[in-house]
Amino acid sequence: MQELISKAGVLLEALPYIQRFHNQTFVVKYGGSFMDSPDPAVRAGVARDIVFLEVVGINPVVVHGGGKAITRAMEKAGLKATFIQGQRITDEAAVNVVEQVLSCEINPEIVATINSLGGKAQGIAGSDIFTCRKLFLSDQGQQLDIGYVGEVTTVKTQPLLDCIHRGITPVVSPTARDASGHIYNCNADIAAAQTAIALKAARLVFMSDVPGLMRDPKDSKTLISALRSIEVPELKKAGIVDKGMIPKVDSAVAAVQSGVSKVSFVDGRVDHSVLLEIFTDAGIGTEVVL
Repeated sequence: MQELISKAGVLLEALPYIQRFHNQTFVVKYGGSFMDSPDPAVRAGVARDIVFLEVVGINPVVVHGGGKAITRAMEKAGLKATFIQGQRITDEAAVNVVEQVLSCEINPEIVATINSLGGKAQGIAGSDIFTCRKLFLSDQGQQLDIGYVGEVTTVKTQPLLDCIHRGITPVVSPTARDASGHIYNCNADIAAAQTAIALKAARLVFMSDVPGLMRDPKDSKTLISALRSIEVPELKKAGIVDKGMIPKVDSAVAAVQSGVSKVSFVDGRVDHSVLLEIFTDAGIGTEVVL
């Protein structure tokens, strides 16, 4: 009986959040090593959370990554994966692999998993809705050209809104086209943030394979549970926000400054981390607010 009462307590704790977020849009950026887990239950965990959001009347939009799968596909094709400042050098051959892996392999797999669990999802190639500008890296005052790597600048929202109005979760790959129509590989964090901004989403959740933003990356006890956007420059100076966390945190700041009420960094390896962040009082991971 006590176990049943505890379960009822969990539902009651979630109730005000379900009421508050009903019919609102949440963007979930799905990425991290857990995407490559050989255990189907791990891969299905996030999809089950997405289905839960659908059922309680929230409109989820998924933007996914796939860096490790791209690297494997490039190696299979005889292409060497080379990175500068965390960005993949992407020539003509590599960008074709990127589009194939992201939009034609990973994307349909995520869609199929959501649908198999009773949800409704539809895949959308990022190159059909994202416009980008070419990204140049800076190195000692010099601009580095790393090929077909872009930064999402605008989002064609109508295909996403059409899905939402039909009760379908859009699942979007992080590729884009420039003004001339060429396909570019894009950072999925930035793509997710631009999507949240364009859709005027209530929340943006970044899923990865770390607990959140930590003062010491090797010590989970140093997790920063709440972060105001004005604190970010000091964290960068201190080296707490660096490398792969820079585009995540910058994207989070851009989102909250553009009207997204809260951005969360959660560990996708933790069962139901999305639900724990959204529907419990304590939350999980790091939340970024204005």
